[in-house]
This record gives sequence, C-alpha cells and structure tokens, in this order.
Amino acid sequence: MRKTLITGLMTLLFGSGAGAQSVHFSQYYNAPSLISPANTGLMPDHDYRIGLNYRNQWAALPVPYNTFSGWFDLKIGGNKDNDHNNWLGFGGAIYTDKAGDGQLKLNQFQGSLAYHLQMSTTFMMSLGLSAATVSRSVNYDLLTYDAQWDGFAFNSGLPAGERQGLIRAGYYTIGAGVNFSWFPNENMFVKLGGGAFNINKPVETFYSSGTNTVALRPAGTLDILMRAGEVLIVNPSVYYTQQRGAQELVAGTLVRTILSSGSRSGGAPVQLILGGYYRIADAAIGTAGLEVGPIQCMVSYDLTMSSLAPYNSSYGAIEFSLIYQNDYGKNKMNAKRSYTCPRFN
Repeated sequence: MRKTLITGLMTLLFGSGAGAQSVHFSQYYNAPSLISPANTGLMPDHDYRIGLNYRNQWAALPVPYNTFSGWFDLKIGGNKDNDHNNWLGFGGAIYTDKAGDGQLKLNQFQGSLAYHLQMSTTFMMSLGLSAATVSRSVNYDLLTYDAQWDGFAFNSGLPAGERQGLIRAGYYTIGAGVNFSWFPNENMFVKLGGGAFNINKPVETFYSSGTNTVALRPAGTLDILMRAGEVLIVNPSVYYTQQRGAQELVAGTLVRTILSSGSRSGGAPVQLILGGYYRIADAAIGTAGLEVGPIQCMVSYDLTMSSLAPYNSSYGAIEFSLIYQNDYGKNKMNAKRSYTCPRFN
C-alpha cells in the first residue's frame, strides 16, 4: 500500500499531463513577484523593498508543505521634475518548497525587470519580464515500499526494487506581465494587472524519457488602496490564478489603522493591520500585522472549509511575512513629483 501511495503521488506530481503544486502564499499581496513581473519596482510610496515569506501548509497531514521565499525589488531612475516620470524596476527572488517523507523539494531562482511608463499625471502602465531556473529533487532512500514489509514492520534493509538515492530534475522558465495603475489623488491607488508564467512550457521529469510539460500559469489581481478617514486605510483586493485545471480565487480586504503618524513625537509611524479573506471552495483566511516605520510584519491563518477539513482538523496553513521598505534618501519623498503619488503614512 505504501508503494501505491508513493507511486500515486509521483504520478500526480510528475506524470504525463500532470502539474505539481506551484509555490503560493495566502498573503499574495506580500509576494508581488509571484503575481506578475510587472510588479517589480512598482511601489506607491517607497524606492526599494526586501521581503521574506514562510508558509507551513497541511501540518496535520502526513505530507505537509513548507514553503519559503526571499525577495527584493527596487526602482532605477524616476522622480524627475518634468512632464514624465518613468522608471525601471529590478528584482530577484528565491523560492523553496519541501514536502513528504521523500523530501520532495523545489528550489527556484528568479530575476525580473519591469518598465513603468507614466501615461498622464494619474495613470501609469507597467510591463515586466522574468526568467527563472528551477530544480526539483526527491530522496528515494527515505521512502519505504510494500516489498520492504516483513510481516511486522517496514524494514529499510530489504531491497525495494525501486530507484535509489537522490534524484534531481531541472528546467528554465519565462514569465511576462502587465499592470495598469490609476492614482486620481493622494488618497487612492488602484491597480489592475497580472502575469503569465511558464510561457516556454518547460519539460519537468525525474525520468530520462519523460515528456511532462509545466503548464502555463496565468495570474491576475485587482488591488485598491484608499484612505477612508484620518487614521483609516482600506485595501480590498481580488487574486486569481489557474494552472492545468486547478484554480485559486481569493478575495478580501486589509484595514490599516494609523496608531501614530510619528510627526509630533519624531518617532516612527505605526500602523495596525487586520484583514480577512476567503479562498473560494477552500479556506477562510485571517490576517494581522504591524507596520513600524519601514518594517512590516504580518501573520495569517488558513481555516480549511473544504472536504479536506475532517482530515486535517480544519488546519490549513499558517504563514508569516516580513518586509523592509524604504527610500534612497530621507528627503526623497519630499522631492517634487510629476504625478500625484499616494501617501499612506
């Protein structure tokens, strides 16, 4: 039976016509390069960002996923005192994902570029490209099979009749994206856009004769950031992605409360962040966090509401994110800009 389960898992992940679970985060809004390379360097009120994400998924099941990412992006140029304020965005990211007794693992190194073109004082279009190298591995020595059952227990010393050792596979992938941003005043920012990944449809397989292609993965978001009061900022958004029949649709909102502007005391501004989201036919997601000056820390919890709930005790995932975002110079944001860039601090 153990062999049947392992074989089924490997077939699901790497068999002909199948696709493995792509790296994903419930806090998609804190993982911009997973949505679109056009997000690279697109920041309403900062010049660079450095982020970390961690997700522990399905911990109550025998094969939990542990996903980690580290990323950065920055602006090159822009903020010019003229009629047009275009800039280049540059960024990079590392993703790792590991699951199961065989330590099925993914490592992805991604670079991205974007160009942000100001069309008017209130409208901007962004175009982006990304390229990544991806490697997968599985350790067959950590797995057990029905041939190793001695009548009382699994004996790893018995021959399994299967492949042995650490097996690797790798490929390169290309992505592209576009965003449309609208900022009618300093109290509102609206962004509609998305991207497409695995445009080159690379081959991914642990077998020399395999022909499994990694399917195209489109993704898109609608993101609205608006000041709803003197100390209240509302950020509703919708996210959708799809890959080979599997799809994810998440909708919800973050609410930021300005606890301190920092202007009177001379200290760092402080914001309390609370939010709620729903992943259609899967989970309810609660989010909380704090932003102190340039540092933002958030945690979210997925409460499973699908048919999987009885098997994982409704525990879907816990996720953490940490972002540091700032400007090149302390007076940068006071410089004259040729568009009405939102200010939300």
